[in-house]
Amino acid sequence: MKKYNLRQMKSKAHGYRFTVGRILQLVVALVFLVFLGRFLYISISKQVAGENLSQRTKALYQRNEVLKATRGTIFDRNGFTLAEDSHVYTVYAILDKSSINYKNKPEYVVDKHKTAKKLATVLPLSESKIYDYLTPKTKVFQVQFGIGGSNLSLMQKEKIEKMHLPGIKFIEMPSRLYPNGVFASHIVGLANSEYDKKTNSTSLVGTMGIEAYYNKYLAGKDGYQESSVDASNYQLPNGTSAYKAAKNGDNIYLTLDSQLQNYLENLLTNVQNKYKPKALTAVVEDLKTGKVLAASQRPTFDPETKSGLTGSYRNILVQDTYEPGSVFKILSLSAAVNSGHYNPNELYKSGSITLNGSTIHDWNTSGWGSIPFSQAFPRSSNVGMATLEQKMGNKTWKEYLKRFRIGQLTHVTLPGEQTGTYTINNALQGGVTSFGQGVTVNVMQMMQVYSALANNGQMVKPQFVEKIETPTGKVIKKYKTIKVGKPVFSAATSKVVLENMQNVLNEKYGTGVAYKINGKSIGVKTGTAQIAGKSGYLTGANNYIFSVVGVTPATKPRYAIYLTMKQPQKMTEPAETILASIFKPMMNRIIMMNSKMLRASSASVEVPQFIGLTYDKAKQSAEDNSLSIVKLGSGTVVTNQLVSHGQKIQSGSKVFLLTSGTITYPNFTGWKISEVEQFAQLAGIKVKIKGSGTKVKSQSVVSGKQVKAGETIEINGK
Repeated sequence: MKKYNLRQMKSKAHGYRFTVGRILQLVVALVFLVFLGRFLYISISKQVAGENLSQRTKALYQRNEVLKATRGTIFDRNGFTLAEDSHVYTVYAILDKSSINYKNKPEYVVDKHKTAKKLATVLPLSESKIYDYLTPKTKVFQVQFGIGGSNLSLMQKEKIEKMHLPGIKFIEMPSRLYPNGVFASHIVGLANSEYDKKTNSTSLVGTMGIEAYYNKYLAGKDGYQESSVDASNYQLPNGTSAYKAAKNGDNIYLTLDSQLQNYLENLLTNVQNKYKPKALTAVVEDLKTGKVLAASQRPTFDPETKSGLTGSYRNILVQDTYEPGSVFKILSLSAAVNSGHYNPNELYKSGSITLNGSTIHDWNTSGWGSIPFSQAFPRSSNVGMATLEQKMGNKTWKEYLKRFRIGQLTHVTLPGEQTGTYTINNALQGGVTSFGQGVTVNVMQMMQVYSALANNGQMVKPQFVEKIETPTGKVIKKYKTIKVGKPVFSAATSKVVLENMQNVLNEKYGTGVAYKINGKSIGVKTGTAQIAGKSGYLTGANNYIFSVVGVTPATKPRYAIYLTMKQPQKMTEPAETILASIFKPMMNRIIMMNSKMLRASSASVEVPQFIGLTYDKAKQSAEDNSLSIVKLGSGTVVTNQLVSHGQKIQSGSKVFLLTSGTITYPNFTGWKISEVEQFAQLAGIKVKIKGSGTKVKSQSVVSGKQVKAGETIEINGK
């Protein structure tokens, strides 16, 4: 056995230490080189795992905030709100026990039974159902409560917050408030929340009606705010920042009249509930200007609750086309008269006529014998209209259809309009279209045609929008009467057609007797159109589109009502009786409205006693006397009036009434200077007028600001 002396053993140990030391030096050097290389790479590329360190650091100490724009409000013609911005809330619960706030208090649900019991008093969910949500089978950080925990109102949110339940949080979402429920729903339309990946935010986007058509005006533009913050997320006083204010959406005033619209909705609902038609439309229009005062349809929906939306996505007024039937005879009669092919005393044989081997029948298949053409329209004789079309010839008839813009868009301000079609290549096709079969239209095309009756043959475009204003009240679009093409027929022709429409109502042989209102000046035309099926027209007493159009006053029309009703499923009464239950009360309301307007434009009235009345009663009293009132103060009882009781003023004037409480400044834009001075007198302020105009262009105070007695404001006239 080899033996080592002490010297040799020490020498060998020294060698081992030296070798190990060298190895460690090499390892340390290698590690240092790796770290050095890594640091050099990071300092040059500024990248780690594909992420930019500069941007990551900037994001850590940079706060970016989207400043949401408020969506514009939709009003009726009188300033009543139809759609406005709101917010809804979704409640959720944090379950992860690691959620502790800076005060070391739990930010998670501590007592699930208690939480479920409390939430059940507000949410439309049972206590057990809520508890099930709070006890998921798998571990999760947080949970929501399904539909029952979504779309909560501010009131519901505040009720839950007052319970001080740990772990219960809310997500705020933009929403749209439709305070009138079912109210021209397809006209006003619908706006829904949509998520934008670019901005990582949710905004309201119009999906139907005016909300969709004018979305770019209503939506506005979001702003932003960028600021430097410290580690605690507090803004640094000398840090970099950028700011762009949000541009709120513009406000839109419709031509609709809320009182007429509500009345129409009630009438349509009664018919829908009682007779169950597959479709029902109604339009009330000022024919002189083309402004639609009321319009609706069935089926419809409630935009606030979304009830009924699933079965009524289509706007029947513009997106559906149909064969109009005998109301189309207004076009064929006016064309025959204007082209010189109508002799009221000339006789024709009623009952049937054969064209191209096919026979056209009157609704009374045996006819009325040989009758004058003056009776063809009131009797709604298909044979009479087809005979007149043959006298004109297809070429002339097609020229008039082109003038009437049949088969062309009206470009009414509603999305998805369909044009309809017609084909006239032979005598039969020409004859059939003369009484509204073999041609398809939409409702607004017919309204455009009817406007010619009030304007000596000049059609005007139907309109739903009165004006568009910025949030500060500046009018950026004011809609005027828009003439459509050249006059289709002469004033003399219009007179003949209107006389025939009166005969429909007043002659014993007229088809519109059911629509007569004693003592009222009305002209009408009725229609019963067949509905095309897969193998020809449908049969059966209810398989028609029944319609009526009425104008008033009969000799010089201003307003029209047009109703259509498709296939009533419970036709327990004649179609004329059903439609008359809408037509007559609506026409009465329009005639009454027209007479009030005439009185307001020419008469003076005595100012009633308003002091002591509630605001609602004062408003009603003012309306009964063709006056409007301006309320000053937040109270409910009138304490003073500027114009004394019994004093005579012009009908339609504003009367300023004072109540208790705080007074705020209105938007004076468009007011008469004299009206601002009356406001100032009652409010106890002074007004400095600039400019020489008689109406207000701008004001020095923002609307909504509280009035301080004795202060002075500036008004610029235009």
